[in-house]
Amino acid sequence: MNIKSALTDFDSFRNFLRLKKFMAYVLILVFFFGCASERQVDESVIDLFDGKSLGKWEESDFFEGGNICVKDGSIYIEKSKNRGYMQGIRWTGPLVSMNYEITLEAMSVEGSDFFCGLTFPVGERSCSLILGGWGGKLCGLSCLDYMDASENETTTFMDFEHNRWYRVCLRVTPDRIEAWLDEEPLVDVDTTDKFIDIRFECEPSLPLGIATYQTTSAIRNIKITKLEEQPIMDSYFEEY
Repeated sequence: MNIKSALTDFDSFRNFLRLKKFMAYVLILVFFFGCASERQVDESVIDLFDGKSLGKWEESDFFEGGNICVKDGSIYIEKSKNRGYMQGIRWTGPLVSMNYEITLEAMSVEGSDFFCGLTFPVGERSCSLILGGWGGKLCGLSCLDYMDASENETTTFMDFEHNRWYRVCLRVTPDRIEAWLDEEPLVDVDTTDKFIDIRFECEPSLPLGIATYQTTSAIRNIKITKLEEQPIMDSYFEEY
């Protein structure tokens, strides 16, 4: 090998090392910004249930309510074996009261009335989304202008199956409450100038809680997403 050839090989090797070093820097930058992006997304989502323990959920103070337990990655709200009609859980941790979405999955295990009475904050007020009331079919918001889910413009009826998971998404913005069930629109109401409240029976669920009426249900994958410019309800359903 002559000197000129050796120098050419050396330059090629040096260029290779430079390229390798440059690629390492690129990979580091991609990893850094990727992690930063993940942290940014995670900051907008509050996971309210880890599938292992109640965490900051506690049993609601209903009269002689049923047992609350965690099993198979879900919170089971068991109907009372005593004289109580309602039972449920309430959230005691940090909370968003406006411009948010709450998503969860709910399943009716046993019973003939509502398996998900989701009480949620609307600014300084509260409201409840009822699924399966009045014998197992009624859905709607309680209350709007003092009228409950069986009397106001959100009243609707659906057939629900036992032991089937239903995906619920609820969105609260300054002038509107919206809800979807398995991607299908369920509630879309303009709340401007409406008086929003709950039935007194749901007060133990305040400020955020889930209750049932003479029904055993299971709840899982409970999350709150803070909304900035664009709600992300659609991305929730894209996971399935």
